[in-house]
Amino acid sequence: MPAGSAVGLAGPNGAGKTSLMRAVCGLLVPRSGRCLVGGVDVQSDPARVHACIGYMPDFFGLYDHLYVWEYLEFFGQVYHMPEAKLRKRIDEVLGLTDLGGKRDALVGELSRGMKQRLCMGRALLHDPGVLVLDEPASGVDPRGRYEIRQMLSRLASTGKTILVSSHILPELSEVCDSLAIMESGRLVASGSLEEIGHELSGIRVMTMRILDGRAQRVPELLADMPAVAEVQVSGDSAEVRVADSDEAVADLLARLTAAGIRIGGVTERRADLEQLYLQLTEGTLAQVGP
Repeated sequence: MPAGSAVGLAGPNGAGKTSLMRAVCGLLVPRSGRCLVGGVDVQSDPARVHACIGYMPDFFGLYDHLYVWEYLEFFGQVYHMPEAKLRKRIDEVLGLTDLGGKRDALVGELSRGMKQRLCMGRALLHDPGVLVLDEPASGVDPRGRYEIRQMLSRLASTGKTILVSSHILPELSEVCDSLAIMESGRLVASGSLEEIGHELSGIRVMTMRILDGRAQRVPELLADMPAVAEVQVSGDSAEVRVADSDEAVADLLARLTAAGIRIGGVTERRADLEQLYLQLTEGTLAQVGP
């Protein structure tokens, strides 16, 4: 991961996302290979790595009997932060996580979304350059997910390096500039969303508005074209999944025009993130077998 990048980590349950994150943070010893953070080997110098990483696990410990400020103060002392610096940093983190109004509230009285933001604040307390966030929006309502997504976007804009896992793929695409997809402990795809879509999916989705009530003829006319993967018709609209090339699209349109099909409008997009994810993981599962 380049410094200052935000990478989304996706994959089905059991793919190895949490294990990978724990290895990066020095909480799990890999059976082979090495984890380097900022050029430092995690196993050789864990204290140095811990100082520059902010980790938010998927299941986090909260001390319900502490006040919010006490909770953050405790973890700041764990990082040996000077008292004056810690007091200032607590105020900054409470502002960043929008918890300033809950400073004197008991942790146990916070809502689920507020607890998520508090744990994010704990990870940010020592101002680390690298954030490792395991499902930071898990279990919160849409409003809470939106707030966490906005927070991640702000953090990414400050130049922090972020590795974040999530099952909510569209949200990863909004926050991250690249994506890594895992399956059965292996990396099956990585790169920008555009690169993954172009190189691994190779599918362009075209939606055409068909005139004269002839949309039902489109599947029949395109049935023998190798470049066409799927055709779905709804009313006067036909959605065609075709190979991602200008030549394939030109051939498709020429075929329809030659058959007398009048097209009132065309929009196109590449296969969305969830479709790519399903394609990649299904292919890997087929190779691995039961």
